[in-house]
Amino acid sequence: MDRFLSSAINRIDSKGRVSVPAHFRAVVQRRGFADLYALRALDVPAMDVGGPDLLDRYEQRIALEDPFLQTADDMSFFVHGDGSFLKLDQDGRITVTDFVREHTGITTQVAFVGRGLFFQMWEPERLRAHGEQVRARLLKLRQRASEARAAHTE
Repeated sequence: MDRFLSSAINRIDSKGRVSVPAHFRAVVQRRGFADLYALRALDVPAMDVGGPDLLDRYEQRIALEDPFLQTADDMSFFVHGDGSFLKLDQDGRITVTDFVREHTGITTQVAFVGRGLFFQMWEPERLRAHGEQVRARLLKLRQRASEARAAHTE
């Protein structure tokens, strides 16, 4: 499997490093990534982390914009200015930098969450609260869809 799936919480060591979960490291290795690209998520206090293909995907989207319009400039500012490369050491650890901590609120533990082609890094309590909100929104959608189907069959 070459997708980031599942979740894990790992403790940050005294040198500010955290072990990337083994199943995530396996995906990184299978996909041949030497570095990880990390981007501050736009709408939540998390880092989106993936290989260079994640950065490529964003840059391809920027290239579709008129370079003389503000949108292209804003997108570049976000993708390049709010992004950073993270280096995995030989033991599969990354350093949790101030860049990461300031956006996420991470202090002593990191919650890793698979998102398919990338993963996210969260402060565990913020992730728990976000997960509750996501499930509540999805439950509402399911209930509305059920109500709409029931109304059409009457």
